[in-house]
Amino acid sequence: MIAWRLADLEEARGKQEVFRRRSPRTLEALREHALNESALSSNRIEGVTVDPARVETVLFEKSQLRDQNEEEVRGYRKALERIHQGHANEHISIGTIQELHRVARAGLGDAGTFKSKDGDIIERYADGSVRVRFRPVSAAETPKSMHELVEGWNRCLEERWVHPLIALGAFSLDFLCVHPFRDGNGRVSRLLLILQSCLVGCEVCQYISLERLIEQNIERYYETLEIGSQGWHQASHDPWPYIGYVLFILKEAYGEFEERFGELESSRVGRRQ
Repeated sequence: MIAWRLADLEEARGKQEVFRRRSPRTLEALREHALNESALSSNRIEGVTVDPARVETVLFEKSQLRDQNEEEVRGYRKALERIHQGHANEHISIGTIQELHRVARAGLGDAGTFKSKDGDIIERYADGSVRVRFRPVSAAETPKSMHELVEGWNRCLEERWVHPLIALGAFSLDFLCVHPFRDGNGRVSRLLLILQSCLVGCEVCQYISLERLIEQNIERYYETLEIGSQGWHQASHDPWPYIGYVLFILKEAYGEFEERFGELESSRVGRRQ
């Protein structure tokens, strides 16, 4: 299954330049739509929502925002714009990750700073009961773990230990298991997914919202994340279901991209006739 998805993604990546040459205007329209969908979806996954009547104001206008939720939705869009504008020369570093967190969290509280206290990931049930779903890396060990994660990613890209898209999925899983920030880890993991996808040549993330696709397949996300986190501290975990999920999201994005590109092109032709 992994091999098939990699083959499909390689084929889809090969078509990107064709679409870029055919209609830059269509790509720009898709990019703008994806930015907006991503800012709303990625925050909504974490329970951060805004009044539908305020969406355009939050995303586009410079007027004063009403609350922290609106600040974070606008902040996420700004972080995405930063990625889209500078990804070609981007190098993943601790500073990059902390900056994405700072912008996405709108500079609020401890934005841009690694956690200072330990904390478990808790799952709460309707009857009031709770369970510890995962115990992340301690606050004391977080800087070391993040340094190793970033160094491993950059060395992997240079030395090509594995296919870059497999490294992409493995990095995402490891980041979520380290859980370096007090809050906002899920959102930063998705921002990094966008940035790293661009770096390895999967530019579809600029035109189709991966965050929306993750939201639409959220149960599978949590299921594969839990499988991948079991035994993670002992390096006895199984990362492949989560890696497969990431590849599935990218494949879905390429399929939707071709469909929506064709629809927009057809509508432009129709208007000219």
